[in-house]
Amino acid sequence: MCISGSVGRGARNDLADVAAVQILLNQNLARIGEPTMPRLNPDGRIGPNTLRGIELFETRVMKLPESDQLIVPDDATIQALLAGLEPGPTKEKLALVLPLASNNRLDLYYEPLKAGMTKYGITTALQAAHFLAQLGHESMSFLYSEEIASGAAYEGRSDLGNTQPGDGKRFKGRGLIQLTGRANYAAYSKYTGIDYLAKPELVSTDPVVAVDVSCWFWKDRGVDKLADKDDVKAVTRRINGGFNGLDDRMQKLRRAKAVLGL
Repeated sequence: MCISGSVGRGARNDLADVAAVQILLNQNLARIGEPTMPRLNPDGRIGPNTLRGIELFETRVMKLPESDQLIVPDDATIQALLAGLEPGPTKEKLALVLPLASNNRLDLYYEPLKAGMTKYGITTALQAAHFLAQLGHESMSFLYSEEIASGAAYEGRSDLGNTQPGDGKRFKGRGLIQLTGRANYAAYSKYTGIDYLAKPELVSTDPVVAVDVSCWFWKDRGVDKLADKDDVKAVTRRINGGFNGLDDRMQKLRRAKAVLGL
């Protein structure tokens, strides 16, 4: 499902759902063919332009005799809107998976994601859907590339390799998948040949590294094989160590699957 609730006149109009519909309408402007129809600001707020866009799409593109300006999950209108997307990876598709991500953050991470996913073989639609859903949750739609908490809670965690004073804060979660602990930073440093133990902040401040470390973790820890089985619980547990935020991860996964044609 590209949306989880109703959108339009008298609808629930969840912020993320409305934003997704606005993005889809923008991608179908050429099909609508109405010069006076403006490009929508995907802000998640329902308004007259969004309602008019729904009506124009249903009457002009879908050839319905009339429109009630109301869309529900998986209805014919959503399917017709999705059919108007360009083939292959696009920034607009990424925006649909994470409709609450800002344009600046999408611009920052889109090219590194496209390159990193190709480099690490995260190329099937099913793997890509799981990967983007998990990254979207962990980073709060690309808002954070570093854990908000100080990391003090990880101090002395031998299971994370935090054996030296200050390791908890020094090696707190960074990157879009929140790499955590001295042992994980050391493993990634060994893989890349770059000493991220000396400069752990680069894992969050460099967008290429923030993406690359996430792709590396996905492949190195066998998360790809769990995604191939379409097991969202196992994928979440491997990344999170538990099931924190499972419902949000599943919602993003459903959106990603719809956008990627699954």
